[in-house]
Amino acid sequence: MSLNLIRVSIVFVLGTGISACESSSFTQPDSREATSIEQFDQWMEEYSNWGRWGADDEIGAANLMTDEKRLRAATLIQTGRTVSLAHDFLTEEADDAREPYQLQMTVNADGQNSGDRIEVYFHGVTYSHLDGLCHVFYKDKIYGGVDFHDVVTDDGCSKMGTTMMRNGLVTRGVLIDIPRLKGVPYLEPGMKVYPEDLEAWEKYADLTIESGDALLLRTGRWARREATGATGEMSGWDASAIPLLADRDIALLGADAVHEAPDSVPGLAVNPIHRFAIVSRGVNLLDNLDLDAVAETAAELNRWEFMLVVAPLRVPGGTGSPVNPIAIF
Repeated sequence: MSLNLIRVSIVFVLGTGISACESSSFTQPDSREATSIEQFDQWMEEYSNWGRWGADDEIGAANLMTDEKRLRAATLIQTGRTVSLAHDFLTEEADDAREPYQLQMTVNADGQNSGDRIEVYFHGVTYSHLDGLCHVFYKDKIYGGVDFHDVVTDDGCSKMGTTMMRNGLVTRGVLIDIPRLKGVPYLEPGMKVYPEDLEAWEKYADLTIESGDALLLRTGRWARREATGATGEMSGWDASAIPLLADRDIALLGADAVHEAPDSVPGLAVNPIHRFAIVSRGVNLLDNLDLDAVAETAAELNRWEFMLVVAPLRVPGGTGSPVNPIAIF
């Protein structure tokens, strides 16, 4: 099986009851010192989960989604409303869809049935997907300190593959809606989300992110795309949020883009939030979610937490999976 066809990640950021004003805008300071590669490397080691659940652990922070945690998440269901957190597959080539989905239909008039074939490279900035723990490496290591050469081959991942998540990822989802917090419809490309933004959201929404939660970041990526057109440049977390994300001990990280803003760690060629979350913490990522509908529902109900259910495809040796996460209010 080719690795080119495997990958899934989930991330969530919820909103508050603040109404976003179409004409409002905000700017960010230019003077903030960027995180250095040396500081990033220190955090990778300091906040590592390697060995936390034993030497043979293959699911990382998903261990935090205990039976008790899932039962507590189920108590959040009050209305029974469900909301999809995935975006429809993009079918036209664009700056954020270099490999758009193409439907390959088979119509059998004699047999009175139809079918379709799906072949999609879901990693990148286009499709809603879940990243597995063998998806990315840092300094040739994957989660747990294993050399990727010993695990990842053209035949797939011999450890930490997608089938390790076959029973699903179920926990409390917490939406962080930064555009709503800032009073704007969406963040502009390149804008960064800082640790104080997360703390401000917790205060505004009157909640605290807890161990085992799924943290979902809304930047308004899809609303911006509809308003201004496609772009390959995203907004997202600044690397300075890493210590706070570690402190909150989250089990799953999701976003409506690819998590990190550009140049969060100048000189680092790889995505810092991806490497920190997956390699150091063993946290699966949900990429390219569509959090607009869940943000509207959360604002209507004035509830930024819900039960989250993610069911990856059971791909042997896979690096992830396309997903359609469901929020249940």
